Amino acid sequence: MKAFVWGAIVAIAGGLIGVGGAEFRIPVLVNVFHYRPLPTVIINLMISLVTVTFSLVFRSGVIGLEMVIAHGGIILNLLCGSLLGSYLGVRYATAINEQVLRQIIVIFLIVLSFILLGHNVILGMVGWDIPWGLQVAIGVLAGLVIGLFSSLLGVAGGELLIPTITLVFGVDIRLAGSLSLVISLFTILMGLGKYRSQGAFSRITNQKQFIFYMAFGSALGAGIGSYLLQYVTSDWIYIILGLLLLGSALKLSQHTDP
Repeated sequence: MKAFVWGAIVAIAGGLIGVGGAEFRIPVLVNVFHYRPLPTVIINLMISLVTVTFSLVFRSGVIGLEMVIAHGGIILNLLCGSLLGSYLGVRYATAINEQVLRQIIVIFLIVLSFILLGHNVILGMVGWDIPWGLQVAIGVLAGLVIGLFSSLLGVAGGELLIPTITLVFGVDIRLAGSLSLVISLFTILMGLGKYRSQGAFSRITNQKQFIFYMAFGSALGAGIGSYLLQYVTSDWIYIILGLLLLGSALKLSQHTDP
């Protein structure tokens, strides 16, 4: 039941903003359920896959799929880099020791918290007049970096994808959220496939029930968050989650393995 509740809470935020919620799930898996770094990453990707899929389906009632398809070029542009980055991220995650991986997660959470807290400034820069060729190059490079973080940390990467899509391609933030979900979906599948081929799933063989309940809660939460999209502005939730992530990063930095 605890896994179900936490899965729903995180997914509500994810469905509202247009992300898989993995960035907010990391502190929960580590600090509440006491998972070690690598199992955290793999479980996070699995739950993110469920959240992203359901968020995309539910959001289609607000942001039509025809609008997403019309911007397929942006999706393909970012996927060119993100799929390669996702593949490389798994290799690094399974090769480095857990303490280093924990430190990387802490740094990522701190950076992400500042992105959330300063999102009005970042998204206020919409309208950059970037030449088409440079847009493509930036898109591939950004996708590579985001895909690398996705598999390395078990995140969908939506919080990095949305500002990229908005700033580089001048897309409205709500539509950017849906585009990021599509990109994240393929990136997560690449990461999970690579982890499976590396035999890393053996780390979570006894966690099927936990994953099921958290995934079920995430599906429900994604529906609620996507429904609230038409009624609630997301400005306030960015600030709250930014502060929560910053606090979680500081707590995680002080955590020592038994």
